[in-house]
Amino acid sequence: MPDRVLGAALKAREDVGQLRGQATYVADLAPPGAAHMAIAGSEQAHALIRGIDTSAAEAMQGVLAVVTAADLDGVLMPLPCIWVPGGTESHFPPHPYGVPGARPVLAGDRVRYVGDPVAAVVAETPEQAARAAAALRVEYEPLPVVLRADEAVRDGAPQLHDTVPGNLNARWTCGDREAADAAIEAAEVVVELDIVNQRTVNSPIEPRGCVGAYDPRTEEYTLWASTQSPHNHRFLLAALVLGIPFTKLRVIAPTVGGSFGTKGYLYPDMALVLHLAKVTGRPVKWSDSRRGLMTSTVQGRDQRQHATLAGTRDGRMTAVKCVAHANLGAYPSTIGPGVATALMGRSITGMYDFQAGFCEVTAAFTNTVPLGAQRGSGRAEAMFMLERLVDRFADEIGMDRAEVRRRNLVPADAFPYDNGLGWTYDSGDYAAALDRALEIAGHGAGTAERRAEARARGRRLGVGIAGYVAVCGVGPSTRMSKEGMLGGTWESANLRVHPTGEMTLTIGSSSTGQSHETVFAQIIADEFGVDPATVEVAHSDTGGSPYGQGTYGSRSFSVGGPAALAAARTLKAKIVRTAAAMFGVAEDDVVYADGAVGVPGDPERTKTFAEMAMVLWYDWDLPRDVEATLDATSYFDPPDFNYPFGVHIAEVEIDEETGAVEVTRYTAVNDVGRIGNPLVVRGQFEGSILHGVSQALMEEARYGDDGRLLDPDLRSYRLPHAADVPFFQLDQTVTPTPHNELGAKGAGEVATVPAAAAIGNAVCDALGVAHLDMPYTPEKVWRALAADRGASTGKEATRS
Repeated sequence: MPDRVLGAALKAREDVGQLRGQATYVADLAPPGAAHMAIAGSEQAHALIRGIDTSAAEAMQGVLAVVTAADLDGVLMPLPCIWVPGGTESHFPPHPYGVPGARPVLAGDRVRYVGDPVAAVVAETPEQAARAAAALRVEYEPLPVVLRADEAVRDGAPQLHDTVPGNLNARWTCGDREAADAAIEAAEVVVELDIVNQRTVNSPIEPRGCVGAYDPRTEEYTLWASTQSPHNHRFLLAALVLGIPFTKLRVIAPTVGGSFGTKGYLYPDMALVLHLAKVTGRPVKWSDSRRGLMTSTVQGRDQRQHATLAGTRDGRMTAVKCVAHANLGAYPSTIGPGVATALMGRSITGMYDFQAGFCEVTAAFTNTVPLGAQRGSGRAEAMFMLERLVDRFADEIGMDRAEVRRRNLVPADAFPYDNGLGWTYDSGDYAAALDRALEIAGHGAGTAERRAEARARGRRLGVGIAGYVAVCGVGPSTRMSKEGMLGGTWESANLRVHPTGEMTLTIGSSSTGQSHETVFAQIIADEFGVDPATVEVAHSDTGGSPYGQGTYGSRSFSVGGPAALAAARTLKAKIVRTAAAMFGVAEDDVVYADGAVGVPGDPERTKTFAEMAMVLWYDWDLPRDVEATLDATSYFDPPDFNYPFGVHIAEVEIDEETGAVEVTRYTAVNDVGRIGNPLVVRGQFEGSILHGVSQALMEEARYGDDGRLLDPDLRSYRLPHAADVPFFQLDQTVTPTPHNELGAKGAGEVATVPAAAAIGNAVCDALGVAHLDMPYTPEKVWRALAADRGASTGKEATRS
């Protein structure tokens, strides 16, 4: 065992079962007597429902029940939205149903996107349910369709909700508009860009699924679901959708095959399987398909931004301004409006010390799949915009792009630093991260030679730099409530020591692949100086764990971890107090170290951790003020967010003949504070970077004019293959946060935040263009190359 367990690169214990195919996902569950549900989704993007004929479906073999919105009236309430932007021109409603446009479980009078659920069927087998769902006959009266947020808020645009005039969910602002405008007006240099941060499909390896069960004897429901927030979903479903006592619902998340933010949302299927389990008297199971996922699970990104950066000829950046339109899709998803506004808008200054900043986001409804979080949500959109602007500014004044960044970094002695938009950065040394990244990447050294060598091979080489700061560690509750979040964002942990010295840590944070069972065990084992194999970690079952907020916003280790540490320290203090009484000495004379407690230099008055566990369990001569057993529950609500940061440098080559872009080298220096397990964090960094690579080069949720998704499955919607993984050069600096005892900052999604920007800058550098929107597909890049060749030919003809 290493001297320090926490910080050691231990292999993830939960990986073994998953790699062997022994993990249990929702699709693997087979409750006795289970029936199967299929959901019929709308074939129209926008239409009135004039009628639904269920007779043919009801008459089919094996069908147990068919429900439409009419059957649910007064039974299931709409799905709540619990994050409502709290900006200048919006307000936080007193109740989640104060949100106009709240989503019904099944569409009643109108559908608003292709895939909008209109009915559910329960049958004996999945095949029977699917056939019956296909036999439903829905009479639609088509309505005009709107797919872009900027077009949705124009006069005369199709209206999606009677309660939402102009399709406007919120017009949210932060910063100082007047100061930013004045700085831009007075600037020597002003650069502007119109940017489309394209919509993408969230694609976890496991599509969503759920199983509902109902016990008529106790009136208790159980939901097994692929969710990252079982406790929150228990509360929202029980209190706000089903209208049942909180104590009558248990939510369990089996192994979850990835999420990227998408499985923290309430979906109609969750409420439907619970209701239909009661109706049919049998467990009801639903498993989504890959094709279904693409029209049933929240999608990401989708902003159109007009961005402005101002500065001086000597490289000082003075102001940044962004006016954006955010596409929320057809309904306000559970926290979608907050993702599109605050997480983006307050992030637009990045690593730089601007005199003034301002952001306005118009969040609107359209006839597309509802919007939600996607890894690095909001922050990735902000960094792509900002870092593209910084390159444009550097080119405009003729200064090296790295030097422009260096001249404008927030100084290391300026922390805590108020970015003027609502974030107060906790700690950092941004210059150290930049210098380290440039050193590893060999920036400037041999770049010209590599460009020439690539040209000789018919390829263009480009280099892109992108820095980032990413708000993470979601909490504190008071701060989140001011942003418009309904409910606290603290985290919980219960630690129980058994008579033999083994321990069970039960945490509110829920794993979707972040190695909770390994890393949380390391926290406890390190504190007590014992083998982490003696620490069992349980999670993701509301029936056996303290209420916790779940996994999102890169918060598990930096918010859940301190809760676990606090529980351990409570028990350690109890051990010391008990040992002092046993040894007949003052507490100050007792030391806990290396897995034992005792009086230094006196081996007769020393007890191991396991021995003290036995003492406290069996109540042998305990002081009167010491309760038997070792069991503690702790909660942690951080005083503020934490702010990981870093610098990424991408090098790409573009094939002159085909336009294909290859990421040949990728350097990333991240700072996530103190790291609990370097092996786990490296895996998260690599996965996060690849997520950004995927958006930059491949992904786009394209809709036809009729509102249909043009690439509804993986035959045409491109995701990375193994051959697309670049050569990584990864390093880190370590700047602990003062906001938790571990000194830890968020790590799970942060490397996504600058990745697309680094690649975007590299592609534009290789092409020699001012800007090109993502994704950088071969066709789009080939057209840019052709335009460049045409322009060059024209110039040569003019000169001749």
